[in-house]
Amino acid sequence: MKILVTGGCGFIGSAVVRRAVADGHFAVNLDKLTYAANPANVAEVADSDRYAFVRACVTDGAALRAAFATHRPDAVMHLAAESHVDRSIHGPDDFMQTNAIGTFRMLEAAREHWNEGAVPGFRFLHVSTDEVYGALGADGAFTEESPYAPNSPYSASKAASDHLVRAWGKTYGLPVVVTNCSNNYGPFQYPEKLIPVAILKALAGEAIPIYGEGENVRDWLYVEDHAAALLKALCDGRTGETYNIGGGCEARNIDVARAVCRIVDDRRPEGAPRENRIAFVADRPGHDFRYAIDAGKIRRELGWTPSVALEEGLEKTVDWFLANEAWWRPLQNRPSAGAGNPA
Repeated sequence: MKILVTGGCGFIGSAVVRRAVADGHFAVNLDKLTYAANPANVAEVADSDRYAFVRACVTDGAALRAAFATHRPDAVMHLAAESHVDRSIHGPDDFMQTNAIGTFRMLEAAREHWNEGAVPGFRFLHVSTDEVYGALGADGAFTEESPYAPNSPYSASKAASDHLVRAWGKTYGLPVVVTNCSNNYGPFQYPEKLIPVAILKALAGEAIPIYGEGENVRDWLYVEDHAAALLKALCDGRTGETYNIGGGCEARNIDVARAVCRIVDDRRPEGAPRENRIAFVADRPGHDFRYAIDAGKIRRELGWTPSVALEEGLEKTVDWFLANEAWWRPLQNRPSAGAGNPA
C-alpha cells in the first residue's frame, strides 16, 4: 500500500515509517518538524524509492489536500500529535490545535480524497493513547469499552480526537480504525520522557527526577512492537473498531528508573551506583496513578502479541542511546530535552 503517515519524523511515527518501508509499503511521511521531530529518525529509509517526505502541519487544510492529491494514498496512519503531559499543563493551546483541530483537518482531507472513489479499500487509522480512559486503581485494566475520563489537557485533546474519528466513521461512513496504546519506549525517543531522561541523566552523573515517590504504574510497550501492531490494525483490523495495544509489562516508575540505572552501571561502571542519584520531586497536578491495557481483542482478532519484555527492551534502549550519542547530543538544547519526568 501507499500509506500517508502523519508525524513520521516523531518517535512512534518514525518507527511506523521504517517498519512500513521494510514490509514493502510506500510511506509518505507528512510532518511539520516541530521540536520533537527529527529527520534523522528516518534516515535509514530516506533514500528508498518507497519513501517520500512532505513538510506540512496537520492543521493546514490546503497543504493536506495537496498532499492527498499529489500522492493518492491507499491509507492514512494518523500519528501526528503533541504528547508530553507536562507541556500540556503549562501550554494547552498547542495540544488543542494539533490533536483536536489537526485531526479534524485530517479527517476532512481524507474524506474528500475517499469520496472521489479512486482508492478502493481506503482506510484511516487513528493512533491514540490509553490516557483517554483516565486512571486505574490497584486492579483492573482498560478495555475498548472503558469509559473516557481524561485527566490532563493532553489526554483531553486526544479524547476529543478519538471522538471526532468515531463521528466521521458513523456520520460519513469514512472507514476508520482507532488504536489506544500504553506507554511507549525505545530507540529515537525524544529526551523528555521518563526512560530517555533517566538514561541521559545517569550518563551525565546528574540527578534523575521522579515525580512523587515513583509509585505511579505504567504498562510499557516497546516501540517496534507498537509499530508492528499498528500496521496489523491498518491491514487486518475491522472498520469502525477500536483496538487497545499494550506491552503487558506493568512497572512502577521508580522500578523503571532503578532498572535503567542498573543497566547503565553495567555498561559504564564508572560513576556507579547511579541509583543513588534518583531524586523525588513534587508531583504534577492530576497525575494518573496507574494505567494497564487489556490487549486481548487485538490478540484474538489480529494475532498480535508483544515480543519484547521490559528488561530486554530497557537493555536494547540503553544500548541504543549509548551507541547513538550523535543523535541525542544535538537535542540537548531543544525545548524540554533532558528535563522531563514520567508520563
